[in-house]
Amino acid sequence: MRIFLNGTEYPLDLPLTIAELLDRLNLAGKRVAVELNLQIVPRSQHADTRLQDGDRVEIVHAIGGGA
Repeated sequence: MRIFLNGTEYPLDLPLTIAELLDRLNLAGKRVAVELNLQIVPRSQHADTRLQDGDRVEIVHAIGGGA
């Protein structure tokens, strides 16, 4: 199975949820926004949203700061 993660093909040996993918990427608990096939997935749905072959996932890190 493969997904596209931030525009790059990313192979998976088994289907994962978004929460499991974030854990695998060492992003669990971090401030990130996740988009799945052009739709934002709320954090409350990460554990219930299972990835499918060919899905396009974009993960954006929230960065604090400002002037």
